[in-house]
Amino acid sequence: MPICRIPGPDGRPEYAFYRDGKVCPLRQVMETAPVEFELFDVTSSQIPDLGGIADEHWSTAPDVLLPPVPPPGKVICIGLNYRDHAIETNSPIPSEPVVFSKFGTAVIGHGQAIELPEISAKVDYEAELVVVIGREARNVSVDEAMQYVYGYTCGHDVSARDWQKGRPGGQWLLGKTFDTFAPLGPCVVTTAELSDPSDVRVQMELNGDVVQDSTTAQLIFDIPTTIAHLSKFVTLKPGDVIFTGTPPGVGDAKDPPVYLKPGDRCSVIVDGIGTLTNRCQ
Repeated sequence: MPICRIPGPDGRPEYAFYRDGKVCPLRQVMETAPVEFELFDVTSSQIPDLGGIADEHWSTAPDVLLPPVPPPGKVICIGLNYRDHAIETNSPIPSEPVVFSKFGTAVIGHGQAIELPEISAKVDYEAELVVVIGREARNVSVDEAMQYVYGYTCGHDVSARDWQKGRPGGQWLLGKTFDTFAPLGPCVVTTAELSDPSDVRVQMELNGDVVQDSTTAQLIFDIPTTIAHLSKFVTLKPGDVIFTGTPPGVGDAKDPPVYLKPGDRCSVIVDGIGTLTNRCQ
């Protein structure tokens, strides 16, 4: 059940099914369509079968989509979580999750522009699988952690390396949370559609060339472990998102380094979800 968010007729966000570059607003096929955080209370039995939706309900998807989840209370990110990425950066394998965050103003949708800040000359790309929390979770165990997942989406952890690593103390938050530095989309795929995220291919294409390519089998801390760990510190709420880490191939690790520039086209491709594309400006 891939679901995206689009502007409704009244200008307010609404949910739509997303399939093969087409959308079907939920209001056209449900008696009462969910609004924003109500989505996480909808059961699978309340959702119509995609195969039974008539062709006239489908239309070409807009070039620009809203972020597929309502404004999240928390945007949590896990750093150095791919074994092969840690190796390429000559970093020790973490013994516990490396956690940082982004502010909600960093979140944009598919087709929206990544704004390269004037005060950074080393903006990098990072393709990621993103977990969307569907139920409140606090002090949950690894065994029960997946019960709190609503679904998954593609994410791009845009990173200003000269702020992340080149400032006193290492300004991870500032380097990661410039406005537009957390693209999400194009849709959310529920756990019913993607039941096993343990070996999912994650890629980044930069101007059509594949620059990152690995699978979540390389995660040092898998999704259940990550959720259980985070829930010891904070209460995870419906709509919170967790960036799970990035594969090898980031621009900062190349020789010479490759940084994003105006006009670059970044596409995060995650098997079973789709392609999230944003241009830089």
